[in-house]
Amino acid sequence: MGRNIVEKIFETHRAYGDIKEGSPVGLRVDQVYTQDATGTMAWLQFEAMGLDRVEIPLAVSYVDHNMLQQDFMNPDDHLFLQTAAARYGAWFSRPGNGICHQVHLEQFAAPGKITLGTDSHTPTGGGMGMIAIGVGGLDAATVMAGSPFELNMPKVLKVRLLGRLKRPYVSAMDVILEILRRLTVKGGVGRILEYGGPGVKDLNVTERATITNMGAELGATTSVFPSDERTKFYLEAVGRGGDWTELVADEDARYSQEIKINLAKIEPMIAQPHSPDNVVTVKSLAGTKVHQVCIGSCTNSSYQAMRSVASLLKGNTVAEGVNLLINPGSKQVSEMIGREGLAADMLAAGARMLESSCGPCIGMGGAPGSGQVSVRSYNRNFMGRSGTKDASVYLASPVSCAVFALKGEMVDPREAGIPLKRLKEPSKYLISRNFLIPPKADTSGVTVVKGPNIKEVSVKGPLQEMIRAEVLLKAGDNITTDDIMPAGSAVLPFRSNIPAISEFVFKNIDSTFSTRAKEAKPAGGGIIVGGENYGQGSSREHAAIAPMFLGVQAVIAKSFARIHRSNLINFGILPLVFQDAADYRRIDQGDRLVIKDVAGFIETGRACIVEDETKGFSFTVSSGLNDREREVIRKGGLLPYTRSQAGK
Repeated sequence: MGRNIVEKIFETHRAYGDIKEGSPVGLRVDQVYTQDATGTMAWLQFEAMGLDRVEIPLAVSYVDHNMLQQDFMNPDDHLFLQTAAARYGAWFSRPGNGICHQVHLEQFAAPGKITLGTDSHTPTGGGMGMIAIGVGGLDAATVMAGSPFELNMPKVLKVRLLGRLKRPYVSAMDVILEILRRLTVKGGVGRILEYGGPGVKDLNVTERATITNMGAELGATTSVFPSDERTKFYLEAVGRGGDWTELVADEDARYSQEIKINLAKIEPMIAQPHSPDNVVTVKSLAGTKVHQVCIGSCTNSSYQAMRSVASLLKGNTVAEGVNLLINPGSKQVSEMIGREGLAADMLAAGARMLESSCGPCIGMGGAPGSGQVSVRSYNRNFMGRSGTKDASVYLASPVSCAVFALKGEMVDPREAGIPLKRLKEPSKYLISRNFLIPPKADTSGVTVVKGPNIKEVSVKGPLQEMIRAEVLLKAGDNITTDDIMPAGSAVLPFRSNIPAISEFVFKNIDSTFSTRAKEAKPAGGGIIVGGENYGQGSSREHAAIAPMFLGVQAVIAKSFARIHRSNLINFGILPLVFQDAADYRRIDQGDRLVIKDVAGFIETGRACIVEDETKGFSFTVSSGLNDREREVIRKGGLLPYTRSQAGK
């Protein structure tokens, strides 16, 4: 029986378990990377394990999210990350070197390897033919300590690509928006998307990376392309030809499902507020006024994307009333477009050039004005993520964004009357590593520097025999980690200070949540009730750590996003699923729920009865925990579990 790409990579990395749908499998990991919004906790957690050095072939600590230095907190964290990398044998990417996913694609990603990253858009590396999975910081820390990474084997969905894109006005961003339109933000849950078919050859590595990057918006575990001659061409162009190996699926490989996408039929697409799957054609929104345009982020900030944008802007002027912001993906990209005069073309047209960082995508600057329309070549348009709650944020390709900026309104780029040449993929890139600090051979004399805002890791106690707690919040469908733990310049500087950041939990949904949670904690804590796809979006584990710190014992939902469910388990919070989704409607905020014999329920894996003491009815839930997850929950989370394993 033939094997697909996923099975081939998993088999060469399997530490234990079966590569069978739904079965737990442990994987040996080649690379782990962190970014500063999540990496501070990951490195604090690694430090708490008491090891002298990372136990994997490659670890990288990036700084790309929290670049604004309004006070001491962000620069203090940057120094902590640099000294932690030096102390424990990791690479360090300095502030300004670029967005972790773009830099990692340029410098470290390689076909056939497995990478974990503490960011939900880690699957960007799948464009290189590798398994790249976003995880919480504690998962990353335990893997850096030498443990295998465990997950339940996902289903593998094949996306068969046919035809060729109608370039240059239709791009890879339009492809993934079309897939999101078809599958929705829940369509990839429990799945890995594997791309194949003759249309794959039409896409270069950075275009493939755009598609795999936004596979995160589908809820997919990851996405992966074959490693072929185009992969080889890119690796040779960035000076890493020796990292190439061919990796394709067998002709008789099996998949759980297959969908077909004819690239020739794709047209310019756009995601409307406030979800990446609210997708329509650009043509259908023609004439909509635009106030702000942002081009870049980890999704569309490659050299090729920047060059296309510069070609459109050259000799033109940004429309009156439009604010155009551009953030190249890496220092390497910035230097290339600078040397070739492309940055000058952008500036001359009226663009505001930002440093190579996440910037407006994570709410770090670049907020639109009140009620304004912002169109971005980014990956998420959740309400309020931009920093302006009443802004209308759309997602489109870099080409469409550049055209909108020049026209001042939405218009199909094919009909805009602005010529754009089809550009060739470069055969040689500028190679720049001067902002990457390599691991030190001798780390014994290195001191990890911690500023006053960096607090110790919060740890939950062992599982209780009974949970009696108040429903602190009843939330709807598709609650994001941005909803649970907001991003932006006011919140993210506290990422190393759990007591402080806990004050912001659910701030944009219920400003009284943290106060009520603290009041409920002495009386048994709280429970959160959610709808479908609870916890979608960012991998930020603070959306689990902070609720745990506030005394949340369980989350009961119709379904969970993968990374958030893992983060809840990692911090000792029970993720429970309604057996009958209709029971969701019977529960109200303020109800007091009781779960008896919690240990027995966890041990047997059976359905559990939850009593609503307030209304006098009961309902059943299930956990879906595997053997390892049960033990993690019993211990109170992954950190105490890992410590207990180390003592054996």
